Amino acid sequence: MGKEELMKKLEEKIRNCQKCPLGQLRTNAVPGSGSYDAKVMFVGEAPGYWEDQKGLPFVGRAGKVLDELLAEIGLTREEVYITNIVKCRPPNNRDPTEEEIKACSPYLDMQIDIIRPKVIVPLGRHSMNYILRKFGFEPEPISKIHGKTFEAYTLFGKVIIMPTYHPAAALYKPPIREELRKDFMKLKELIDSSP
Repeated sequence: MGKEELMKKLEEKIRNCQKCPLGQLRTNAVPGSGSYDAKVMFVGEAPGYWEDQKGLPFVGRAGKVLDELLAEIGLTREEVYITNIVKCRPPNNRDPTEEEIKACSPYLDMQIDIIRPKVIVPLGRHSMNYILRKFGFEPEPISKIHGKTFEAYTLFGKVIIMPTYHPAAALYKPPIREELRKDFMKLKELIDSSP
């Protein structure tokens, strides 16, 4: 079975999922979007209002910030893969709970296994904590480790993890925008140097 077929089946599963109470509350589940052959995978935390409405990740104000950052390093959404740990919107955009992350994270694990990215960019602390622990690293505060790289080894080879701030943070704290920009320049170097 090819990547496309595997991902379509998985997306269907996610859209019908009722493994946690968020399944009852959503308008649309948000599996993810972008290229199934992406070198870079961005992992946010959970869908917000607009994502829930449209069934697509990062389509609200934070998504505009992400689009601008991608454009600055010469990438489009179609060339990367964008998803979240939790695929349904938590009420009032609150942080996802441990239970929700536990119920939903196997979907993310499968997405990583199918896409086989060279670089995973966790956006925000929940995503960073999950991804770093998954690959055997001990998370630190995101303010300390954003833009740093971690090399992990998977069944499909080496993957580089580079956590950064969630683009929404730049909306509330403008100085974070500059930090994000610097991290994205590092990301560009990583992509350019990976085979």
